Amino acid sequence: MSFRVPVQEISHALRHGAGLDKMISRGLFPDLSDDLVEAVLEEAGRFASEEIAPLNRIGDQHGTPFENGVVRTPPGWKEAYQGWVDGGWMGLSASPEHGGQGLPLMLFAATTEMWNQASMAFGIGPVLTVGAIEALATHGSPHLNKTYLPRLVSGEWAGTMNLTEPQAGSDLALLRTKAERRDDGTYLIRGQKIYITYGEHDLTDNIVHLVLARLPDAPEGTRGISLFLVPKYLPDGEGRFSIRNDLRCTGVEHKLGIHGSPTCTMSYGEGEGAVGYLVGEENRGLNCMFTMMNNARLAVGLQGVAIAERAYQQALAYARERRQGKAPGAAGGEPSPIILHPDVRRNLLTMKALTGAARIICYETAHALDIARHGSDDEERRVAQERANLLTPVAKAFSTDVGVEVASLGVQVHGGMGFIEETGAAQHLRDARIAPIYEGTNGIQAIDLVTRKLGQSDGEAVRSYIAEMRETVARLGTSDLPGLGEAGERLAAAIDALERATLWITEHASLDPAQVLASATPYLRLFGIAAGGAGLARGALAAAEAGAEGARAQIELTRFFAEAIAPEAGALAQIVTGGAEATLAADAALA
Repeated sequence: MSFRVPVQEISHALRHGAGLDKMISRGLFPDLSDDLVEAVLEEAGRFASEEIAPLNRIGDQHGTPFENGVVRTPPGWKEAYQGWVDGGWMGLSASPEHGGQGLPLMLFAATTEMWNQASMAFGIGPVLTVGAIEALATHGSPHLNKTYLPRLVSGEWAGTMNLTEPQAGSDLALLRTKAERRDDGTYLIRGQKIYITYGEHDLTDNIVHLVLARLPDAPEGTRGISLFLVPKYLPDGEGRFSIRNDLRCTGVEHKLGIHGSPTCTMSYGEGEGAVGYLVGEENRGLNCMFTMMNNARLAVGLQGVAIAERAYQQALAYARERRQGKAPGAAGGEPSPIILHPDVRRNLLTMKALTGAARIICYETAHALDIARHGSDDEERRVAQERANLLTPVAKAFSTDVGVEVASLGVQVHGGMGFIEETGAAQHLRDARIAPIYEGTNGIQAIDLVTRKLGQSDGEAVRSYIAEMRETVARLGTSDLPGLGEAGERLAAAIDALERATLWITEHASLDPAQVLASATPYLRLFGIAAGGAGLARGALAAAEAGAEGARAQIELTRFFAEAIAPEAGALAQIVTGGAEATLAADAALA
């Protein structure tokens, strides 16, 4: 099937559902206009659809061959990447001080979704470079930033994030990679890292690795971790980056999906040691890395939205073409297109509604980050940062779970043909499955939400967000828009369920932490359903008030979500408040 980025839907979600228009009207980005937003989205959509998307299947089949330490990306990858760099896409939201365009993170979020709709394996590469840019811009020394940021921002060089080691997956306290001080102010790095996305490739002349390592006299645990910039090539006496550093890729993983993205094992310091430069302060590396990780977590959430959109489009096209059986009320002797069968219709609407809900949550997160950076005063920026903190784990986990769920439904709509690789439906499911795992597993995101984020400002951050959701749904309930059915009542009930579960979590946080941890994942799902439903309602109201094209579709989708998906919230609240003991008491079942 031919794939096209849904530019109009993305624009609507961005501008009306998530608040970009209000940000423009406030003048927080003086050079940003409606015309510029649409031009950026249209061109990004064109490039993703025409230049990257045709490579998706090629990347899946070709993979990333590894030979003698060299990784080769799939055919067409280098040319597409160079065209992407020439378009200035890497520096979209980076500071003009370093060669970026200084546009809102919301636009970066929208374009990130587009690149990943076209190809998750292609789209994940720039995510790591953008994270490296953010970490350096926030924590790097003036010398490092002057040397490395312009080339990273332009896309001439790529960046990576090196956390995981064979014995230390999510538990960074177990890191063994070592750093040794040198008299010239640099460090020698020795150790091994695994699962390094785009750790080696042929897209750029240099690769800038951000590596977590431990100094000899560092405190134990995560308090003793430092962050180092370790480039593939070092500068020579004339400032050219021609000296090969003591690091190499020793292997590429054979994976379930995203075959076009090289996942590398990296070895540092097999000889004299890999030269590295401290980023931030010694033993404060985790703080620096979290700057990069939080950026990446939003981007991975957008990957979930992206693969869901791609799977939905393919399933919709197939359902319109495939004829089988007689739909209720169908006349004549010909088999009906399967889109007319109620169960297939339900699957397709579930796919579209979940995708739209996850998209709104991700764009809301980006909006909060923009206000946290560019708000008019300290208090507004503080409140926005807490909103971003609250939403980031939901954006990452809910959206990537949606990606897997929607891709699986896409296989189901295809029936037996979905289980056959040639249709491409199976690739979407294989590709989607990594997103709930990397950049912090979804279980960790749920734990982060219930143990750290709900308690911000003594719970005011989550209370104010729930209050805003209530206000939106109240407007929906009092509107006279035709076709809403019971959307207002059902969404209000979902928010009630979220509030009950939130109170239970906060009351039990200190009394019985184990019960809270056992309830964390269903609580995050509940949060995502309530937030996503409110976001869809906000977008539908805005579309109707503006008389926008597609307003009827927005209303119908909101109603479907409210009446067919949001009722899960009540059951999830019951699981949160009453299901933990069954989990904790099941020793014999797991013996």
